[in-house]
Amino acid sequence: MAIFTIEAVDAKGKRIKAEIDASNANDAISKLKARGYKPLKVAEKAAQPVSAAKAAAPAEPRESAAAPREEEGPPVVEAPAKKGGNLLSLSFGRVRHKQLTQFTQQLSVLMDAGLPIVRSLKILANQMKPGLLKDIVGEVAEDVETGSSLSEALGKHPRAFDKLYVNMVKAGEAGGVLDVILQRLAVFMERMETLKRKIVGASIYPAVVIFIAVAVVLAIMTFIVPKFEEVFKSVKVSMPGITVMLMSISGFIKGYWFVILGLPFVGWVAAKFWGRTKGGRLAIDRVKLNMPLVGGIIRKSVCGRFCRTLGTLLQSGVPILEALNIVKGATGNEVISNAITTVHDSIREGESIAEPLANCGVFDDIVINMIDVGEETGELDKMLVKVADNYDAEVDAAVGALMSVLEPVLIVGLGFTVGFIVVALFLPLISLLQGIGTR
Repeated sequence: MAIFTIEAVDAKGKRIKAEIDASNANDAISKLKARGYKPLKVAEKAAQPVSAAKAAAPAEPRESAAAPREEEGPPVVEAPAKKGGNLLSLSFGRVRHKQLTQFTQQLSVLMDAGLPIVRSLKILANQMKPGLLKDIVGEVAEDVETGSSLSEALGKHPRAFDKLYVNMVKAGEAGGVLDVILQRLAVFMERMETLKRKIVGASIYPAVVIFIAVAVVLAIMTFIVPKFEEVFKSVKVSMPGITVMLMSISGFIKGYWFVILGLPFVGWVAAKFWGRTKGGRLAIDRVKLNMPLVGGIIRKSVCGRFCRTLGTLLQSGVPILEALNIVKGATGNEVISNAITTVHDSIREGESIAEPLANCGVFDDIVINMIDVGEETGELDKMLVKVADNYDAEVDAAVGALMSVLEPVLIVGLGFTVGFIVVALFLPLISLLQGIGTR
């Protein structure tokens, strides 16, 4: 038998420290669980601590040892030790939104079928491909098996499960409707993923066209136009103003191509750093909402995300003030976040949600009226979801309309650029041919 130093939590949440006689760490934890304690840490004397979450079974405090000492304050549960083979993915990996959506859908189906939560998590972890999410789900299953709630276990992994996810699960646990909440969460994530795919898919075509057009024009200006300039200078033909302008642009591009290619990257990096400041982030987000062509789409998308997230949280039983704090970090836009802060303070003082939203100048009047009606009828959650559906439909229509307008604009712009180059190069050639004809 060996002596183990243990830390555990009793049924009232008070933390204790004691010593136990046991054959190994698993035996010590078994004895602790048999006495109704939740083990936090087990360490053999003069040995390194062993995480309780990693042991297979549980221990009983040794009565001959010093009496357990109670410590006030919430217990701090150690995270399970990371597996060495997955250290790289756990340190630098990232869970894709599509993976998380699929996991949530599958977990909701298993829970609805009546399977225990631990078994459901283990089934999903076993069928996943190696990666960060597989490791995280395995650790969540171990934490739940050792006595943690699902929301507590998920909260240890913020890179995979954000505050919105964790709080909705917590609300489901409190109301005893975890399977229903997971279904709502899966539907919510699927709709957000669908909207994102539509916007990204619609932007691929114009992005490819613009990239190819810019590459072709730069190649012409760098390699073709200088050849014509050499010819014109060698035959001493007079060049009209449009040709001189073209040659000047070509010379600038050829001499400062690294500036032209590096400027967008430098601008992007500068915007990133500036966006980390509160003022910079607010200014950038305000510009996004007021950009020509795409500003309206961004505005509708952000407002739709706000309405759907808040509506889903309220349907899940999350209190309105807590829901607003969660939504504030999920909108992705500082202008909307400031408006939500004002709404939060307004509700805390007993006022309505509609008036502060109207004052922020982002939401349409009809949306404000629908939210106002939802407050009056006590169905704010349903009204917010309807508003979100309406915004999603408008985003789809706006993206389609933008693509139908952008395609001819790109074609006309490319044609104008090519036409300018052709005319500028052929005018001196015509003058040269005319001069030859008169000789």
